[in-house]
Amino acid sequence: MAELQEELITAAETGELDELSSPTEEAPEPPADDALTRARALLTHHPVADGYCGLPATLRTLPWYDLELGETSVDTDIPRLRDGGVGALLWTLRLPGAAEPEHPVTSVLEQLDLARHVVAEYPEGLRLARSASEACDARAYGRVAVLMGPAPASAAGDSLATLRALYALGVRLLTLSGTSWAGEAGLTRFGEEVVREMNRLGVLADLTGASARTARRVLEITKAPVILTHSGAHALNEHPDNVPDDLLAEVGANTGVCLVPCSAEHTGPALGDVADHLDHVRRVAGARAVGLAGTYDTGAVHPEGLADVSRYPYLLAELIERGWTETELALLTWGNVQRVLQGTEFAARAAAMRRPPSTARIEPLDS
Repeated sequence: MAELQEELITAAETGELDELSSPTEEAPEPPADDALTRARALLTHHPVADGYCGLPATLRTLPWYDLELGETSVDTDIPRLRDGGVGALLWTLRLPGAAEPEHPVTSVLEQLDLARHVVAEYPEGLRLARSASEACDARAYGRVAVLMGPAPASAAGDSLATLRALYALGVRLLTLSGTSWAGEAGLTRFGEEVVREMNRLGVLADLTGASARTARRVLEITKAPVILTHSGAHALNEHPDNVPDDLLAEVGANTGVCLVPCSAEHTGPALGDVADHLDHVRRVAGARAVGLAGTYDTGAVHPEGLADVSRYPYLLAELIERGWTETELALLTWGNVQRVLQGTEFAARAAAMRRPPSTARIEPLDS
Protein backbone atom coordinates (compact mmCIF):
# COMPACT_ATOMS: atom_id res chain seq x y z
CA MET A 1 0.00 0.00 0.00
CA ALA A 2 2.77 2.44 0.91
CA GLU A 3 4.41 1.93 -2.49
CA LEU A 4 1.14 2.59 -4.30
CA GLN A 5 0.51 5.72 -2.25
CA GLU A 6 3.92 7.09 -3.15
CA GLU A 7 3.07 6.77 -6.86
CA LEU A 8 0.34 9.35 -6.40
CA ILE A 9 2.80 12.18 -5.77
CA THR A 10 2.68 14.47 -8.77
CA ALA A 11 5.61 14.54 -11.14
CA ALA A 12 6.36 18.17 -10.30
CA GLU A 13 6.53 17.53 -6.55
CA THR A 14 8.52 14.34 -6.98
CA GLY A 15 10.98 16.24 -9.09
CA GLU A 16 11.32 18.92 -6.44
CA LEU A 17 12.11 16.49 -3.63
CA ASP A 18 14.34 14.25 -5.78
CA GLU A 19 16.33 17.26 -6.81
CA LEU A 20 16.73 18.29 -3.19
CA SER A 21 17.89 14.84 -2.12
CA SER A 22 20.13 14.04 -5.10
CA PRO A 23 23.72 13.12 -4.23
CA THR A 24 25.22 16.17 -5.92
CA GLU A 25 28.03 18.05 -4.24
CA GLU A 26 26.61 20.38 -1.64
CA ALA A 27 27.58 24.02 -1.45
CA PRO A 28 29.41 25.20 1.66
CA GLU A 29 27.18 26.13 4.57
CA PRO A 30 26.50 29.89 4.67
CA PRO A 31 27.08 31.76 7.90
CA ALA A 32 24.46 31.36 10.63
CA ASP A 33 23.19 34.93 10.26
CA ASP A 34 22.04 34.03 6.75
CA ALA A 35 19.62 31.38 8.07
CA LEU A 36 16.59 33.67 7.88
CA THR A 37 17.34 34.53 4.25
CA ARG A 38 17.60 30.81 3.45
CA ALA A 39 14.34 30.13 5.28
CA ARG A 40 12.45 32.76 3.30
CA ALA A 41 13.89 31.44 0.05
CA LEU A 42 12.84 27.89 0.88
CA LEU A 43 9.29 28.98 1.72
CA THR A 44 8.84 30.44 -1.76
CA HIS A 45 9.11 26.89 -3.12
CA HIS A 46 7.80 24.88 -0.15
CA PRO A 47 5.22 26.98 1.74
CA VAL A 48 3.85 26.01 5.12
CA ALA A 49 0.76 23.81 5.29
CA ASP A 50 -0.54 25.02 8.68
CA GLY A 51 -2.49 22.14 10.19
CA TYR A 52 -4.63 23.88 12.80
CA CYS A 53 -6.13 27.36 12.36
CA GLY A 54 -9.17 28.54 14.31
CA LEU A 55 -10.02 31.57 12.18
CA PRO A 56 -13.70 30.71 11.35
CA ALA A 57 -14.76 30.54 15.00
CA THR A 58 -12.83 33.72 15.84
CA LEU A 59 -14.40 35.69 13.00
CA ARG A 60 -17.85 34.76 14.33
CA THR A 61 -17.13 36.94 17.36
CA LEU A 62 -16.08 40.05 15.40
CA PRO A 63 -18.56 42.70 14.21
CA TRP A 64 -16.28 43.69 11.33
CA TYR A 65 -12.96 42.56 9.84
CA ASP A 66 -10.77 43.01 6.76
CA LEU A 67 -8.39 40.13 6.10
CA GLU A 68 -7.01 41.69 2.90
CA LEU A 69 -5.76 44.96 4.38
CA GLY A 70 -4.81 43.34 7.68
CA GLU A 71 -6.75 42.65 10.86
CA THR A 72 -5.25 43.26 14.30
CA SER A 73 -8.08 41.39 16.04
CA VAL A 74 -6.83 38.04 14.72
CA ASP A 75 -3.52 36.18 14.33
CA THR A 76 -4.20 35.30 10.69
CA ASP A 77 -4.74 37.66 7.79
CA ILE A 78 -3.65 37.64 4.16
CA PRO A 79 -0.65 40.02 4.45
CA ARG A 80 0.78 37.99 7.35
CA LEU A 81 0.08 34.69 5.59
CA ARG A 82 2.19 35.97 2.69
CA ASP A 83 4.94 37.23 5.00
CA GLY A 84 4.99 33.86 6.76
CA GLY A 85 5.19 31.81 3.59
CA VAL A 86 1.93 29.95 4.26
CA GLY A 87 0.46 27.99 1.34
CA ALA A 88 -2.35 26.04 3.00
CA LEU A 89 -4.52 26.23 6.12
CA LEU A 90 -6.55 23.51 7.79
CA TRP A 91 -9.45 25.37 9.39
CA THR A 92 -10.62 23.73 12.59
CA LEU A 93 -14.39 23.76 13.00
CA ARG A 94 -14.54 23.85 16.79
CA LEU A 95 -16.30 26.59 18.71
CA PRO A 96 -14.19 28.76 21.05
CA GLY A 97 -14.00 27.50 24.62
CA ALA A 98 -13.55 24.10 26.15
CA ALA A 99 -17.21 23.11 26.42
CA GLU A 100 -18.78 21.02 23.69
CA PRO A 101 -21.71 22.91 22.11
CA GLU A 102 -25.21 21.64 22.79
CA HIS A 103 -25.84 21.08 19.08
CA PRO A 104 -22.47 20.16 17.55
CA VAL A 105 -23.84 19.33 14.09
CA THR A 106 -25.47 22.77 13.81
CA SER A 107 -22.35 24.48 15.16
CA VAL A 108 -20.11 22.85 12.57
CA LEU A 109 -22.56 23.61 9.76
CA GLU A 110 -22.64 27.28 10.79
CA GLN A 111 -18.85 27.44 10.76
CA LEU A 112 -18.71 25.72 7.38
CA ASP A 113 -21.15 28.28 6.04
CA LEU A 114 -19.10 31.16 7.43
CA ALA A 115 -15.84 29.67 6.14
CA ARG A 116 -17.19 29.38 2.61
CA HIS A 117 -18.35 33.02 2.72
CA VAL A 118 -14.95 34.18 4.01
CA VAL A 119 -13.07 32.34 1.25
CA ALA A 120 -15.46 33.75 -1.38
CA GLU A 121 -14.97 37.26 0.02
CA TYR A 122 -11.18 37.15 -0.51
CA PRO A 123 -10.68 35.34 -3.84
CA GLU A 124 -7.31 37.01 -4.46
CA GLY A 125 -5.89 35.57 -1.25
CA LEU A 126 -7.78 32.39 -0.38
CA ARG A 127 -9.08 29.41 -2.32
CA LEU A 128 -11.20 26.52 -1.07
CA ALA A 129 -9.55 23.11 -1.58
CA ARG A 130 -11.12 19.67 -1.22
CA SER A 131 -8.13 17.57 -2.25
CA ALA A 132 -4.35 17.50 -2.46
CA SER A 133 -4.45 18.47 -6.13
CA GLU A 134 -6.72 21.46 -5.45
CA ALA A 135 -4.31 22.58 -2.71
CA CYS A 136 -1.48 22.45 -5.26
CA ASP A 137 -3.60 24.39 -7.77
CA ALA A 138 -4.24 27.12 -5.20
CA ARG A 139 -0.53 27.34 -4.47
CA ALA A 140 0.27 27.54 -8.20
CA TYR A 141 -2.07 30.53 -8.55
CA GLY A 142 -0.60 32.32 -5.56
CA ARG A 143 -3.57 31.64 -3.26
CA VAL A 144 -3.62 30.09 0.20
CA ALA A 145 -5.49 26.78 0.04
CA VAL A 146 -8.18 26.38 2.72
CA LEU A 147 -9.16 22.84 3.72
CA MET A 148 -12.07 22.23 6.07
CA GLY A 149 -11.33 20.37 9.26
CA PRO A 150 -10.67 18.97 11.70
CA ALA A 151 -14.25 18.80 12.92
CA PRO A 152 -15.12 17.13 16.24
CA ALA A 153 -16.41 13.56 15.99
CA SER A 154 -19.63 14.68 17.67
CA ALA A 155 -20.41 16.67 14.51
CA ALA A 156 -21.20 13.39 12.79
CA GLY A 157 -24.19 13.01 15.12
CA ASP A 158 -23.65 9.24 15.56
CA SER A 159 -24.72 8.87 11.93
CA LEU A 160 -22.73 7.68 8.94
CA ALA A 161 -25.16 9.53 6.66
CA THR A 162 -24.30 12.77 8.48
CA LEU A 163 -20.59 11.96 8.08
CA ARG A 164 -21.13 11.60 4.33
CA ALA A 165 -23.01 14.91 4.24
CA LEU A 166 -20.12 16.66 6.03
CA TYR A 167 -17.72 15.17 3.50
CA ALA A 168 -19.89 16.45 0.63
CA LEU A 169 -19.71 19.93 2.22
CA GLY A 170 -15.92 19.79 2.26
CA VAL A 171 -14.91 18.39 5.66
CA ARG A 172 -11.71 16.37 5.26
CA LEU A 173 -10.62 15.69 8.86
CA LEU A 174 -12.51 14.32 11.87
CA THR A 175 -11.12 14.30 15.44
CA LEU A 176 -11.85 10.92 17.01
CA SER A 177 -12.62 11.78 20.63
CA GLY A 178 -15.46 12.89 22.88
CA THR A 179 -18.19 10.50 21.74
CA SER A 180 -19.74 7.29 23.06
CA TRP A 181 -18.02 5.36 20.24
CA ALA A 182 -14.56 6.96 20.53
CA GLY A 183 -13.64 7.53 24.16
CA GLU A 184 -11.35 6.36 26.93
CA ALA A 185 -12.39 2.75 26.42
CA GLY A 186 -11.43 2.89 22.75
CA LEU A 187 -13.53 2.37 19.64
CA THR A 188 -16.83 0.55 19.86
CA ARG A 189 -18.10 -1.59 16.99
CA PHE A 190 -19.86 1.47 15.58
CA GLY A 191 -16.65 3.50 16.00
CA GLU A 192 -14.77 0.95 13.94
CA GLU A 193 -17.43 1.26 11.25
CA VAL A 194 -16.97 5.06 11.32
CA VAL A 195 -13.24 4.65 10.65
CA ARG A 196 -13.92 2.28 7.74
CA GLU A 197 -16.41 4.74 6.27
CA MET A 198 -13.90 7.57 6.70
CA ASN A 199 -11.40 5.45 4.76
CA ARG A 200 -13.97 4.90 2.01
CA LEU A 201 -14.78 8.61 1.76
CA GLY A 202 -11.29 10.03 2.17
CA VAL A 203 -11.66 11.70 5.58
CA LEU A 204 -8.47 11.88 7.65
CA ALA A 205 -8.57 10.49 11.19
CA ASP A 206 -7.23 13.13 13.60
CA LEU A 207 -5.89 11.43 16.74
CA THR A 208 -5.04 14.57 18.74
CA GLY A 209 -6.90 14.28 22.04
CA ALA A 210 -7.94 10.69 21.35
CA SER A 211 -7.44 8.17 24.13
CA ALA A 212 -4.52 5.77 23.82
CA ARG A 213 -6.92 2.87 23.24
CA THR A 214 -8.79 4.75 20.52
CA ALA A 215 -5.58 5.84 18.79
CA ARG A 216 -4.10 2.35 18.75
CA ARG A 217 -7.30 0.71 17.51
CA VAL A 218 -7.55 3.28 14.72
CA LEU A 219 -3.96 2.49 13.73
CA GLU A 220 -4.80 -1.22 13.68
CA ILE A 221 -7.79 -0.98 11.35
CA THR A 222 -7.24 2.08 9.15
CA LYS A 223 -6.11 1.66 5.56
CA ALA A 224 -5.12 5.34 5.30
CA PRO A 225 -2.53 7.56 6.99
CA VAL A 226 -3.55 9.27 10.21
CA ILE A 227 -2.84 12.79 11.41
CA LEU A 228 -2.23 14.49 14.75
CA THR A 229 -3.35 18.04 14.05
CA HIS A 230 -1.79 19.70 17.11
CA SER A 231 0.33 17.38 19.22
CA GLY A 232 3.83 17.76 20.59
CA ALA A 233 6.11 15.23 22.26
CA HIS A 234 4.85 13.96 25.63
CA ALA A 235 8.45 13.17 26.59
CA LEU A 236 9.18 16.92 26.61
CA ASN A 237 5.85 18.28 27.88
CA GLU A 238 3.10 16.23 29.53
CA HIS A 239 0.19 18.12 28.00
CA PRO A 240 -2.72 15.66 27.43
CA ASP A 241 -2.72 16.36 23.67
CA ASN A 242 0.95 15.45 23.37
CA VAL A 243 1.95 11.96 22.28
CA PRO A 244 4.29 9.41 23.89
CA ASP A 245 7.22 8.07 21.91
CA ASP A 246 5.76 4.62 21.26
CA LEU A 247 2.66 6.14 19.66
CA LEU A 248 4.78 8.61 17.67
CA ALA A 249 6.73 5.67 16.27
CA GLU A 250 3.46 3.93 15.32
CA VAL A 251 2.26 7.07 13.52
CA GLY A 252 5.53 7.12 11.60
CA ALA A 253 5.10 3.45 10.67
CA ASN A 254 1.55 4.23 9.50
CA THR A 255 3.02 6.90 7.13
CA GLY A 256 1.01 9.47 9.09
CA VAL A 257 2.09 12.87 10.33
CA CYS A 258 2.30 14.67 13.67
CA LEU A 259 1.81 18.44 13.42
CA VAL A 260 3.65 20.19 16.24
CA PRO A 261 1.74 23.24 17.56
CA CYS A 262 3.07 26.76 18.06
CA SER A 263 1.42 26.76 21.46
CA ALA A 264 3.18 27.61 24.70
CA GLU A 265 0.87 25.25 26.58
CA HIS A 266 1.82 22.30 24.38
CA THR A 267 5.52 23.00 23.84
CA GLY A 268 6.91 25.79 26.00
CA PRO A 269 7.25 29.56 26.21
CA ALA A 270 9.95 30.11 23.57
CA LEU A 271 10.48 29.48 19.86
CA GLY A 272 13.32 27.13 20.76
CA ASP A 273 10.88 24.92 22.70
CA VAL A 274 8.83 24.36 19.53
CA ALA A 275 12.04 23.50 17.70
CA ASP A 276 12.88 21.00 20.46
CA HIS A 277 9.57 19.22 19.89
CA LEU A 278 10.12 19.19 16.13
CA ASP A 279 13.57 17.70 16.67
CA HIS A 280 12.13 15.04 18.98
CA VAL A 281 9.30 14.00 16.64
CA ARG A 282 11.74 13.84 13.72
CA ARG A 283 14.08 11.63 15.73
CA VAL A 284 11.36 9.25 16.97
CA ALA A 285 8.93 9.09 14.03
CA GLY A 286 11.14 10.19 11.15
CA ALA A 287 11.43 13.28 8.98
CA ARG A 288 8.46 12.11 6.90
CA ALA A 289 6.15 12.20 9.95
CA VAL A 290 6.49 15.78 11.22
CA GLY A 291 4.68 18.99 10.27
CA LEU A 292 3.50 22.34 11.64
CA ALA A 293 0.32 23.49 13.36
CA GLY A 294 0.09 27.17 14.18
CA THR A 295 -2.91 26.89 16.56
CA TYR A 296 -3.44 30.55 15.67
CA ASP A 297 -6.83 32.10 16.44
CA THR A 298 -7.70 29.26 18.80
CA GLY A 299 -7.19 31.18 22.04
CA ALA A 300 -3.78 29.56 22.57
CA VAL A 301 -0.88 31.52 24.04
CA HIS A 302 2.00 31.41 21.57
CA PRO A 303 5.69 31.08 22.37
CA GLU A 304 7.85 34.19 22.30
CA GLY A 305 8.90 34.82 18.71
CA LEU A 306 5.86 33.04 17.20
CA ALA A 307 3.09 35.57 17.83
CA ASP A 308 1.28 35.09 14.50
CA VAL A 309 1.45 33.35 11.11
CA SER A 310 4.10 35.73 9.79
CA ARG A 311 6.74 34.21 12.08
CA TYR A 312 7.25 30.83 10.39
CA PRO A 313 10.50 31.96 8.66
CA TYR A 314 12.05 32.52 12.09
CA LEU A 315 11.15 29.00 13.19
CA LEU A 316 12.66 27.56 10.02
CA ALA A 317 15.79 29.67 10.51
CA GLU A 318 16.18 28.08 13.95
CA LEU A 319 15.88 24.61 12.42
CA ILE A 320 18.43 25.50 9.72
CA GLU A 321 20.88 26.48 12.44
CA ARG A 322 20.20 23.14 14.12
CA GLY A 323 21.23 21.29 11.00
CA TRP A 324 17.93 20.42 9.30
CA THR A 325 18.51 19.78 5.61
CA GLU A 326 16.58 21.47 2.85
CA THR A 327 14.87 18.16 2.04
CA GLU A 328 13.72 17.75 5.66
CA LEU A 329 12.42 21.30 5.77
CA ALA A 330 10.53 20.81 2.49
CA LEU A 331 8.85 17.75 3.98
CA LEU A 332 8.10 19.61 7.22
CA THR A 333 6.45 22.60 5.59
CA TRP A 334 4.51 21.14 2.66
CA GLY A 335 5.55 17.66 1.60
CA ASN A 336 4.31 15.57 4.53
CA VAL A 337 0.82 17.07 4.71
CA GLN A 338 0.49 16.80 0.94
CA ARG A 339 1.57 13.15 1.01
CA VAL A 340 -0.92 12.29 3.76
CA LEU A 341 -3.75 13.95 1.85
CA GLN A 342 -2.79 12.02 -1.27
CA GLY A 343 -2.48 8.75 0.64
CA THR A 344 -5.95 9.22 2.12
CA GLU A 345 -7.41 9.90 -1.32
CA PHE A 346 -5.72 6.79 -2.70
CA ALA A 347 -7.09 4.66 0.15
CA ALA A 348 -10.57 6.06 -0.53
CA ARG A 349 -10.45 5.09 -4.18
CA ALA A 350 -9.31 1.58 -3.26
CA ALA A 351 -11.97 1.23 -0.54
CA ALA A 352 -14.76 2.49 -2.82
CA MET A 353 -14.02 -0.45 -5.13
CA ARG A 354 -14.39 -2.93 -2.28
CA ARG A 355 -17.45 -1.73 -0.37
CA PRO A 356 -20.57 0.40 -0.84
CA PRO A 357 -21.57 3.21 1.55
CA SER A 358 -22.21 1.72 4.99
CA THR A 359 -25.78 1.66 6.29
CA ALA A 360 -24.71 0.64 9.81
CA ARG A 361 -26.47 2.34 12.73
CA ILE A 362 -25.18 2.88 16.24
CA GLU A 363 -28.11 1.28 18.10
CA PRO A 364 -27.80 -2.33 16.89
CA LEU A 365 -24.00 -2.30 16.91
CA ASP A 366 -23.39 -0.73 20.33
CA SER A 367 -26.50 -1.76 22.25
